[in-house]
Amino acid sequence: MSTTTTQPPEPEATRSALDLRRGALPHRFPAVLLASTAAVVAGVLLAFSTFGFALWAILTAVAYTAIVVTVSARVEGGRKATDRLVTALVYGCFLLAMLPLVSLLWTVAQNGMARFDGYFLTVSMNGVLPSMDAGGVYHAIVGTLAITGMATLIAVPVGVMSAVYLVEYAEGRMKRVITFFVDVMTGIPSIVAGLFVVALWMMLFGPGHTNGAAGAISLSVLMIPVVVRSSEEMLRLVPRDLREASYALGVPKWRTITKVVLPTSAAGLTTGIMLAIARVIGETAPLVLTAGSSAVSINWNLFDGQMMSLPVFIYSQVRMGDAVNYERAWGAALTLILTVMLLFFLARLIGRLFAPKSR
Repeated sequence: MSTTTTQPPEPEATRSALDLRRGALPHRFPAVLLASTAAVVAGVLLAFSTFGFALWAILTAVAYTAIVVTVSARVEGGRKATDRLVTALVYGCFLLAMLPLVSLLWTVAQNGMARFDGYFLTVSMNGVLPSMDAGGVYHAIVGTLAITGMATLIAVPVGVMSAVYLVEYAEGRMKRVITFFVDVMTGIPSIVAGLFVVALWMMLFGPGHTNGAAGAISLSVLMIPVVVRSSEEMLRLVPRDLREASYALGVPKWRTITKVVLPTSAAGLTTGIMLAIARVIGETAPLVLTAGSSAVSINWNLFDGQMMSLPVFIYSQVRMGDAVNYERAWGAALTLILTVMLLFFLARLIGRLFAPKSR
């Protein structure tokens, strides 16, 4: 004979306290409140003829935060109100951090589109006087891609292999010394890297030998520590279990690194390499000293003669000071930004292509 035990009913107060949906604001309330607050603030500022975008954004953010926290405290309680306050502050800080970036991109696009066209991208400044309304940045695009490409070919193998050594092999004092010097190199000013290569070039070939190869070496000096630090962090994120599983199958360490560790961290390594490229592709000072600043024709040879790049082209055009030169500088700045964006897009595709497939 079985007996059943019946649980006593829960008190009404306990059931109401455990009801997580009690006293909750509607899901769309923050969005509706933000839109309403923005409209009301805009109407008030227009009524007093003091409308400004910055003032409108600040007053809207302050009014929205005050209203949503007050209403949440009365309806949802103190903990939820605190959560909404922190959420509003986090979103506000994010938008504040994005504002300079958006402003920069908008300014460059607005001023650069006046000159940005097919002609501007496919001709050089060869035979064009500074005051003439002609010429383009094709020679600077060629120089930027060639110099940055050679710098990448130098810096990436050295940086990635150094990171592999630090993570997989280095121990004790040697590891600390290498890490210290990598950190020191990360903070080296770009002009110092340019002066180092100028001194090296003078020792090897004598004074006056400026070319694209010298510029690439100076950029590689700036790239290597960035690649080392970013690659080191990505390699440390590879789980130790993957290495131990490979060792348990009898796979040697070098093959474990090439077949397990590096493919697993391929996406992160690609991102680190692109950050290093973005770090140097806009450098001007080392290239002025090493690659020259007066080239006006297309030069595909990194070892013969001066080679123009987009940052140096922008600098040289702004220094001339005429209206047409400023237009060329803005067009070159827009070209440089689009080039970086295209390189990041290609790097994402390459990283996704070589990353291990997950099922």
